[in-house]
Amino acid sequence: MIELNTERLAGIEVLHAAPAGQRHAPLPTVLLYHGFTSSKEVYAYLAVALAQAGFRAIMPDADLHGARDNGDGALRLTRFWQILQRNIDELPQLEAALRAANLIDNERFAVAGASLGGMTALGAMVRYPHIGSVACLMGSGYFMQLSQSLFPPLLVHSPAEQAQCDRLLAPLAAYDPSQRLALLANRPLLLWHGEADEVVPFSETARLVAALQAGDRAQQMTFYAEAGTGHKITPFALRALVDFFRQHL
Repeated sequence: MIELNTERLAGIEVLHAAPAGQRHAPLPTVLLYHGFTSSKEVYAYLAVALAQAGFRAIMPDADLHGARDNGDGALRLTRFWQILQRNIDELPQLEAALRAANLIDNERFAVAGASLGGMTALGAMVRYPHIGSVACLMGSGYFMQLSQSLFPPLLVHSPAEQAQCDRLLAPLAAYDPSQRLALLANRPLLLWHGEADEVVPFSETARLVAALQAGDRAQQMTFYAEAGTGHKITPFALRALVDFFRQHL
């Protein structure tokens, strides 16, 4: 049995899942991030599965999502990369609130997510070296390159618009995991991706895997590709996520 509650941490509404009777006890904890245009409730099954396995799962709403949605869907579609950055920037405040409440079991703290959330997890891994382990489902570690085609902040029709788009995306470079591969190699990392993904191309994960392998940096990497699977989490991916943290958290 588990407990599932909606709470506020560091001023952000979160979904909090934990084994029954252990909600206030120190536990190995996973900070879990949902996908773009979704919410913590839609991805709640990930938190439920982790809690059933004995972990605490904390799933915040991203900016302009869920309880933080301002109703402007058109604006949100132009803010994918800024929302990703904000997820990464807000992580220390969420962790600090959890530690202040003595809810994390020592250093057993991990980050995971799917799609936008998976990219958040990779970005957090290179920005915060103390994170113990990371899981990225159907994400990408090539922020600057992918931002030219996936939810760019502007539709570019001229050199002037391209220059403006480049200015908007320039801060993203400091978050780009592909420029810091060594920090993706020094802790356990799970990568899973469906080979028929129609939103975030499978090639994004495939080339990250190849880059880590080529640099002799894949010793702590666990990688799964699922044939015929689009942009969705499968039962296999869910089991892989739970099994990964059973082994590495």
